[in-house]
Amino acid sequence: MKYSLDSASAIIANTSDKSIHIGATMKVTVLGAGVIGVTSAYYLAKAGHEVTVIDRQTGPALETSFANAGEVSFGYCSPWAAPGIPRKALKWLFMEHAPLILRPKVDYAMLAWMVRMLANCTSERYAINKSRMLRLADYSRLSLAELRTETSIAYDERMQGTLQLFRSESQLDASAKDVKALAADGIPYEVLDREGCIRVEPALRHVSDKIVGGLLTPKDETGDCFKFTNALAVACVAMGVTFDYGRTIKGVEVEAGQAKAVATDRGTMFSDAIVVALGSYSPLLLKPLGIRLPVYPVKGYSLTIPIVDAARAPESTVMDETYKIAITRLGDRIRVGGMAEISGYTNDLGPARRRTLEHSVTDLFPGGDVKAANYWSGLRPMTPDGTPVIGATNIRNLFLNTGHGTLGWTMSTGSARVLTDIVGGRKGDIDAADLSIARYGR
Repeated sequence: MKYSLDSASAIIANTSDKSIHIGATMKVTVLGAGVIGVTSAYYLAKAGHEVTVIDRQTGPALETSFANAGEVSFGYCSPWAAPGIPRKALKWLFMEHAPLILRPKVDYAMLAWMVRMLANCTSERYAINKSRMLRLADYSRLSLAELRTETSIAYDERMQGTLQLFRSESQLDASAKDVKALAADGIPYEVLDREGCIRVEPALRHVSDKIVGGLLTPKDETGDCFKFTNALAVACVAMGVTFDYGRTIKGVEVEAGQAKAVATDRGTMFSDAIVVALGSYSPLLLKPLGIRLPVYPVKGYSLTIPIVDAARAPESTVMDETYKIAITRLGDRIRVGGMAEISGYTNDLGPARRRTLEHSVTDLFPGGDVKAANYWSGLRPMTPDGTPVIGATNIRNLFLNTGHGTLGWTMSTGSARVLTDIVGGRKGDIDAADLSIARYGR
């Protein structure tokens, strides 16, 4: 069933009996209509609040959420800051199809972010950060399943797992740290040999000589984030949420240490609570308020390719570990997404990045028409430790739900529930103290 505004009564019937209704109803303004902003709006409305979402675009999910890799990676969920990354980064600088691209510039925010990221590339920090991410991702897995039951939204979803594909024995050996973290947090996984990979993804039999094994996280899912976010936005409208599109946010007005209103190009909007869910643009809004949020845009690219030979296309998501590229089945399309380009707030579509995406997908799954592909790029809001920033700030009534990096959709429902509990003063289902901006100190 796909949503229309005519289905309002059915949606309200499905959700009203599960509303939280903790504390007084508040007027909440959510800044940003990507997947994080829309899921935040859904759970805030479900909790009984009066919610307005503001976005500069003409509709939901038209920036970073528009054409992401299509993964909902509850198990394949790792910080970019990992042991060995500094050494690998030097090697990647000289690779034709590098997973990491650095375009240095005179930018203090970029330099500060990179220094902090390098400080997280230790075994100890990796274990802490990955555990945080897995905790939130697993909560999101349960929350997304509940949301599907409540709303019946459709978005080319599949529940067949993620296969992290290794082309070398060294990659397979290096996965031991991820296996250890998965086991410690009780996340299902399976280490596969070549034949096991082919069993999960039959099309790989055509290129079996190029792989040595893989790591399967069977609880992972796939789907079209744009379709998901738009369908959920319709459900939000039926619950009473107002979406104010085409409105430019100029700043947050603060009085006596308390956030009072949002200044826009079409006037001032007063609120009891304000949620910043602006992805990579969140730090720019917060800086004038004295809040230094260590989020920096890490650019990713994708191709959306029509399938012409289903026998040579993936069944779910395959993560090509060599190029850090995800190859995902979305209905009759293949979505190829990946790479991390540190170049600031740029959104150009360079031909070299397209060649890398085409190389990875055609090398493993030549079942799509790459000449007919749609090419796209988006700015992922990345923290130096990989964990998003969710919770209150030192300004009363100003809250954050941002910094999800490559895992915005994966963590969206869990993040929104955590955020809603914090806004409403309710004790949450999971420990979220280490997700707040307070972990970065003053």
